[in-house]
This record gives sequence, C-alpha cells and structure tokens, in this order.
Amino acid sequence: MADVVSTQVIQKGPRYYIARFTNISDGTGESLVTKVDISTLDLGDGTAPTKTSIKEIQYSIQGFTSVRLYWDHSTDDVIDVLAAGNGYREYGSLGFLNDPGSAGGTGDILLTTAGASATATYDITLVITLS
Repeated sequence: MADVVSTQVIQKGPRYYIARFTNISDGTGESLVTKVDISTLDLGDGTAPTKTSIKEIQYSIQGFTSVRLYWDHSTDDVIDVLAAGNGYREYGSLGFLNDPGSAGGTGDILLTTAGASATATYDITLVITLS
C-alpha cells in the first residue's frame, strides 16, 4: 500500500498560489515529495516565478511526529517544521518566509513526514507569494 495524498489548488494567480495538501498514511510516510512545482506556475505574463515566499501556513497533524517543509536546492533549505497538533502561522508581518535562492535545485516546495504510523494524517494549507 501507500499513503493516500491529495492536493487541492484553492487559488492560482499571478501573485498568490494557495493549496491544501492532505495525507492519510498507511505508515509509509513521505520523503522530500514535491508539493509545489514552481515551473508550473505563471506570474501572469507567461513566465514562471523564480522564487516563492510563504505568507501563511495552517495545519492539522495527527499521528506523525512532525511534517517538514523545504525549498528544493542542492542543500534543501528548511521552510518550517510543523509539530503534531493544530496550528496557524502568519509570516506576513515578519516580511514572509523567503526562499533564500541557495545554489542548485529548483526552488520547488518539498514535504517530508516524520514518525509515520498507520492512520496518521495531515491537512496543510499554504499561502504562497510568487516572484
């Protein structure tokens, strides 16, 4: 078997990309799975963004010890580590969490689960700005 995962795009525009990611685990978990492929997004002029920034994260995590989000680079840059439980993080007042644009990679957003168990779940919504 495998984890049952889904992505629901809530908004896909030239400024913001908002998506909801869910998982019902069979105990397998996920490791560095691409959740946001920035080459598929559009800044409104036919070009793909080169960087993303995180404005908000809303999450509910049960059964996993944590879920980690990364920007894809030669050495992946940590976006955030979300512990089990429910939460909301708003980064707009802090100037957003910005992709540092480290060497190599794509800048895509990756996800890894830790401590997977059968029936573990997550429900994560990201509000992302594009540039």
